[in-house]
Amino acid sequence: MKKSIKTVSLILCILFIFSAFLPAVNGIDVRGEKGEYSITNPYKNVDWNAVRGCKTALHNHTNASDGDPTLKESIERHIETGFDIVAVTDHGTVNYSWADVNENKFIYNVMKLVGRTEGDLEYLGTSGTFADGRSYVLTTENGDDYLYADNSQRVMRVPYGIEQNAVSVNAHVNSWFVDFHDNSISTYVDAISGVQKAGGVCVINHPGEYTKARYELHSSDAYNPSNFNYWYHINKFASLLNKYDRCIGIDINSKGDDRTRFDRILWDKLLMRFAPNGKNVFAICSSDAHQLDKIDTGFVIALLPEQTSKALSSALLNGEFFGGSHCIGNYEELVQIASALKKFYGETDLYKEVSAKASEMAQRVRMIEEGELDPDSSVGVTYRILDDDGFCTAATQPEITSISVDENSGTITVNSENALIVRWISDGELITTTSSDNATFTIADYSDKTGSYVRAEVFGEGGILYTQPFIISDGSDVAVPIVDGGFFDLGVFDFLIGVFNNWFEILGRFFNNLF
Repeated sequence: MKKSIKTVSLILCILFIFSAFLPAVNGIDVRGEKGEYSITNPYKNVDWNAVRGCKTALHNHTNASDGDPTLKESIERHIETGFDIVAVTDHGTVNYSWADVNENKFIYNVMKLVGRTEGDLEYLGTSGTFADGRSYVLTTENGDDYLYADNSQRVMRVPYGIEQNAVSVNAHVNSWFVDFHDNSISTYVDAISGVQKAGGVCVINHPGEYTKARYELHSSDAYNPSNFNYWYHINKFASLLNKYDRCIGIDINSKGDDRTRFDRILWDKLLMRFAPNGKNVFAICSSDAHQLDKIDTGFVIALLPEQTSKALSSALLNGEFFGGSHCIGNYEELVQIASALKKFYGETDLYKEVSAKASEMAQRVRMIEEGELDPDSSVGVTYRILDDDGFCTAATQPEITSISVDENSGTITVNSENALIVRWISDGELITTTSSDNATFTIADYSDKTGSYVRAEVFGEGGILYTQPFIISDGSDVAVPIVDGGFFDLGVFDFLIGVFNNWFEILGRFFNNLF
């Protein structure tokens, strides 16, 4: 085993040396002469008069694995912050119930042994009272479990929630709806193929954690395929998503967005491969909450005709949902948002707040680059619309009320409430920003900038919503390889690529500061 690790390490070092000679391929020209447009709208089958936008938590933890809160405390906070649907996804621990003790004894005991969790497990029973005095009742209706708080608020439990690959050093995958887990030292393929075979739904969690993109200082460096680390991981995720259609995509904004702040770039890199082939990649947001104050950082708004697990599964597979977050940790995005706020609304308090946070980020980057902070420091600055206890400080939340597509004119319209601006993005570039009361994107107006997809980001005082991409074709699209030739999957060892890349970055900063 030691010999094989040394061999892999040697190979990786050689690959990093050769990575300096990789071409810088940041975009793909997939357009010929323009023709009539067709637009694949993931929301085409949504009856906006019949669906409800259910605030959904797809990723969080309790002290059954490495979270701080008990299940009872976690569910109470989800109710306080307005969630309609909650998946408890402890590491290696399939969630079967909120009423009774639900644990994987191996995972729980290991977490206690290494000091990652503490306290007794506390579950809900069939009825009871929360710490704030509110009563609750658990019921089962047509196969789904629901909690009624004070006989009014109704919260659905997502069946079989789990974060897979608990004892792996990377490759975390969340899955729902099927009773599947593998607590050996497993890979992305092990988890995703197992969920696929069982008929569940899954997503690749916070990729920036394992690619080490979280440690980059600039967007231009994150997921730049001229760096072998990012070339490898773009191909890695592309191969997984192309092969397994029950893996819907990636997590692009979670737990305050520090580690995921560049993962929207990864999303766009993947879309630039999939969209020319008529395929989509969806994105979720989540809290990955290990503490109560993180529970409302990220979420999904699922567009459901009924509050059932069957409807939720269908919505996730079809892209009939939005990612949402109360946090943004990307400097370039905040600068662009501040500029748009100033253009449309003047120098408001919100403009000043967003601009100030962007300036704080820039200052921290400068201090790292100039040696005033340790060279391995993360930027670690996030724009948040949450107080210190994790409660949203905004009076209103952005809401997308409908989306319409007119293929005759090649126009996409996003109707919203409690929003201020809508950002339109294609091939990883901001194409234009519109005010929320005139949020229409006409492809012909930006034909020289629009690739094979466009997606929208809706921003307001209460946070941000991400639409799923609209795939665009004019009949002249040229199919591109989804996975580059020469890619090979290192499996359980691929985390070493990100680690080595991070080491090289830190050493580079150190010597730059030294000399």
